[in-house]
Amino acid sequence: MQKGMRLNDGHVAHLGLLAKKDGARRGYLSKRSADNTKWHTKWFALLQNMLFYFETDSSSRPSGLYLLEGCVCDRAPSPKPPLSAKDSLEKQHYFTVNFNHENQKTLELRTEDAKDCDEWVAAIAHASYRNLATEHEALMQKYLHLLQIVETEKTVAKQLRQQIEDGEIEIERLKAEIASLLKDHELLSPVQSFLRGWLCRRKWKTIIQDYIRSPHADSMRKRNQVVFSMLEAEAEYVQQLHILVNNFLRPLRMAASSKKPPITHDDVSSIFLNSETIMFLHQIFYQGLKARISSWPTLVLADLFDILLPMLNIYQEFVRNHQYSLQILAHCKQNRDFDKLLKHYEAKPDCEERTLETFLTYPMFQIPRYILTLHELLAHTPHEHVERNSLDYAKSKLEELSRIMHDEVSETENIRKNLAIERMIIEGCEILLDTSQTFVRQGSLIQVPMSEKGKITRGRLGSLSLRKEGERQCFLFSKHLIICTRGSGGKLHLTKNGVISLIDCTLVEEPESTDEDAKTSGPDIDHLDFKIVVEPKDSSSFTVILVASSRQEKAAWTSDISQVGANILFLCRSDASLYCDDVDIRFSKTMNSCKVLQIRYASVERLLERLTDLRFLSIDFLNTFLHSYRVFTTALVVLDKLITIYKKPISAIPARSLELLFANSQNNKLLYGEPPKSPRANRKFSSPPPLSISKSSSPSRRRKLSLNIPIITGGKALDLAALSCSSNGYAGVYSSMAPFSKTTLDINKLYVSSGYPNKIPDEGEAASEKQEESVPGKQSESLWVWGALAQGATLGAVAVSGFPTDQRNGDKEFVIRRAATNRVLNVLRHWVSKHSQDFETNEELKFRVIGFLEEVIHDPELLTQERKAAANIIRTLTQEDPGDNQITLEEVVQMAEGVRAEPFENHSALEIAEQLTLLDHLVFKKIPYEEFFGQGWMKLEKNERTPYIMKNTKHFNDVSNLIASEIIRNEEIAARVCAIEKWVAVADICRCLHNYNAVLEITSSLNRSAIFRLKKTWLKVSKQTKALIDKLQKLVSSEGRFKNLREALKNCDPPCVPYLGMYLTDLAFIEEGTPNYTEDGLVNFSKMRMISHIIREIRQFQQTSYKIEHQPKVTQYLLDQSCVMDEESLYEASLRIEPKLPS
Repeated sequence: MQKGMRLNDGHVAHLGLLAKKDGARRGYLSKRSADNTKWHTKWFALLQNMLFYFETDSSSRPSGLYLLEGCVCDRAPSPKPPLSAKDSLEKQHYFTVNFNHENQKTLELRTEDAKDCDEWVAAIAHASYRNLATEHEALMQKYLHLLQIVETEKTVAKQLRQQIEDGEIEIERLKAEIASLLKDHELLSPVQSFLRGWLCRRKWKTIIQDYIRSPHADSMRKRNQVVFSMLEAEAEYVQQLHILVNNFLRPLRMAASSKKPPITHDDVSSIFLNSETIMFLHQIFYQGLKARISSWPTLVLADLFDILLPMLNIYQEFVRNHQYSLQILAHCKQNRDFDKLLKHYEAKPDCEERTLETFLTYPMFQIPRYILTLHELLAHTPHEHVERNSLDYAKSKLEELSRIMHDEVSETENIRKNLAIERMIIEGCEILLDTSQTFVRQGSLIQVPMSEKGKITRGRLGSLSLRKEGERQCFLFSKHLIICTRGSGGKLHLTKNGVISLIDCTLVEEPESTDEDAKTSGPDIDHLDFKIVVEPKDSSSFTVILVASSRQEKAAWTSDISQVGANILFLCRSDASLYCDDVDIRFSKTMNSCKVLQIRYASVERLLERLTDLRFLSIDFLNTFLHSYRVFTTALVVLDKLITIYKKPISAIPARSLELLFANSQNNKLLYGEPPKSPRANRKFSSPPPLSISKSSSPSRRRKLSLNIPIITGGKALDLAALSCSSNGYAGVYSSMAPFSKTTLDINKLYVSSGYPNKIPDEGEAASEKQEESVPGKQSESLWVWGALAQGATLGAVAVSGFPTDQRNGDKEFVIRRAATNRVLNVLRHWVSKHSQDFETNEELKFRVIGFLEEVIHDPELLTQERKAAANIIRTLTQEDPGDNQITLEEVVQMAEGVRAEPFENHSALEIAEQLTLLDHLVFKKIPYEEFFGQGWMKLEKNERTPYIMKNTKHFNDVSNLIASEIIRNEEIAARVCAIEKWVAVADICRCLHNYNAVLEITSSLNRSAIFRLKKTWLKVSKQTKALIDKLQKLVSSEGRFKNLREALKNCDPPCVPYLGMYLTDLAFIEEGTPNYTEDGLVNFSKMRMISHIIREIRQFQQTSYKIEHQPKVTQYLLDQSCVMDEESLYEASLRIEPKLPS
């Protein structure tokens, strides 16, 4: 306790004033004098633990000061008064203050009021801090007691140490006694065994604990997890096979035995070949897996695969029959009774809206699933493991079967796609049941109606009503173009003349128009329309005019239509050795859309050779090569090869190509039949140069696709071998070309009359045709000849008649040069129009191509159509305006920076859904296709290798965080419920807009732990909203390789924003399962083809843009990350608004 303190006069005066003003107790008291004889009245003031007294209440300075700390204040009895003062003393009340300080006298005070006395006593007692002093004394006592205990414990510890030392001495003595006794007695062996066992158990426990923490144990745990996942997948697969057999195979067998069978037993056997056996096999395999799981942790699986491997020949038969089974199924569906019965089977609840083709495809994906499982097992199986060699052997055998299967799967995917489209068309479409049809592309185009007089109403092109009324869903196949309208429920209706056979078509890329038409059509429609003139043999001709949404989309459509025409042109192949395996090239057993064998493996040199081989043209090969060439070579190497072919065609073209091209027709027989006899078979096929920008440069360009008469006559085919070199140096053609060789031919023979593009004169009409062609102004612009086949035959005739004698003498070199020039321009045009990203990201490549084409233009030997083709490619390369008026992502971000973000409540669900769809598509379309190779998004340097894929991923996560933060930030339950229901409405609108990426963004955010745990909030959400959430989650579920999402994408029309993660999973599956190169160093072109198919589907969705008006305020809200919380903050906020319930 504080016993004293120093105060000067200033301190005392100041504290005295504070006591007078703010003291806890103030008033007059009587104080006994020092000699105990008199009482003096003073004015007292109590401030904290200080008692001041003044002469009067008006005194400015205190007369004295008492420190009350540690004092004791009690009532005191009244002293015995003298008799004379008895009455006055009875009215006085006394109390004393005893100080603990040495030599300090007790303070005696009195007052006239008892209540006042009690209050003074209580106030002084409180100010004395006596309780604290008491506690301090008690604690000091405890402290002293603890010190005694510590001293005692030290003494005890010292004694124990002494005892231990004594014990150790005693132990040593006993050990010595035991050692001496062991020499004479063998009685201690049980004790030794006990101690040895105890030590072994202790050591074994340490070993087990160390193993549990070891990497090997962790690997074994992961291995067991792989097996558990494999068991679940196997159970699902057995269930799928069970549905296939019990819901389809066995009922169709019974139907085939009825009185009026809708299908024969042979067809049932062909469709379901080995299906029942495969089901029994996997039921046994599944039961074996379950038995192994029951004996966990001893998981030995190699013998199960040993049982499965000998049965793979059953799978091989199923795989080889798969394409044929789908063909038989498509044929049987032409029977209405069978189609009705099949739809009844597919409507059963077990099928879950899946078709029979889907169930027939499941076994095709099971072997790759086993391969991936074995890869994971081997990754977590040590090299010294007893199963290592057996699992390696099983993996090699399954991979061998997978190589056979993957070509079949890619081929049957096309058949399934055709059947899916056929199901969507209400009227049905028999040409899609032709399994030779190959799907090329689909999209929305606007069809322009024709006036009553047969003229095109171009003036309506810019009208909004035409855009709505004339919107058509177009599907391009390898033989037909199908035009439909979209009805209710997503079903399709065929339009009048909606099925167009491309074999009877002429494509006009830039239809003729007057200045008045150009003014009425508007600048936004200019150069977006193209015309297809159809002239069927058995009916009157008609014209279809289609308008694309952008120049890029128009270029894609016209390029694909012209390439399909080139494929039809090359349906006949004349060199069987072209598809024979060699040391540096090997072929698969399946055929592509051109019905030629697909390249499986090849060296880089052979792939470049095929790109420029005059005998070989395939849109599948060209697309695959241009998508994937950067894996095995560079763009400059490809360009150098094209330049070499153009400059030195004789030395650059392989000898085997020249041997075929100029083989003697007497020594070489046709692969598919004899040369055609009719002079109409020598018709000249035409195609235009690439896309032009200005109408003035090319008023009318046509691509001739009418190929049935010239190519196929009586089931026989035209061959390049027909073009031979005679002894006098003139190009020899079929004898059927004699009528043309007797007349004078010039370069104008390459033109087709604009008025009658399909009419090729017979022998008797040659004179009138000659007169017509001599009239100026009757010719349309020159047409580019597509394909080496037409190049050989037609240019051979040109070399004979249309050029001077000095050129005729070198007609062999002339024909090769023309064919090589057209091939180079063809490849460049396709490269520039459909793979423009290569030139946007590689300035050196772009300038080299432009320089080369300018050199080509100045070549004096170039034909007119070739020169214009090169000029149009340059225009396409150098144009800055792509013709697409959609806003760019950079512009959206820039506009959003200057706008204040409004709160979530200020935007409607429709506005948010539309702007979110716009943003998602802008981010999605920016991804270049080269980022899809090599799994760069899974590497450590993923931000450098795949920046746009990572931006897409970041955008997905940002939106998901924004949604969760918007829900969590609401403190009230009603506000959170409202936010959840509004975001679900946004997700449903996005589904209608085909923005499946946003649907997954929203559903995944609702499933986050911070949102999902809000039980009180979810109890208030309506049943309709919960049902809608379940529907959306089922749509984008990853179950069955995103089977529901894939089905939706297959049935929807662009524009669309798919979930990118689904495609990345497919690409990772392909990359993991197959290497880029074989052991011989050949390029795995089958793998490139599979990746190219995925990229084509992605680019189809990238190229079609949304027509959504940009709203900066909404996009600013969606892009604003200032109020977005991270995962940890979200969970903390979730716990704050709805704390955990006590368990």
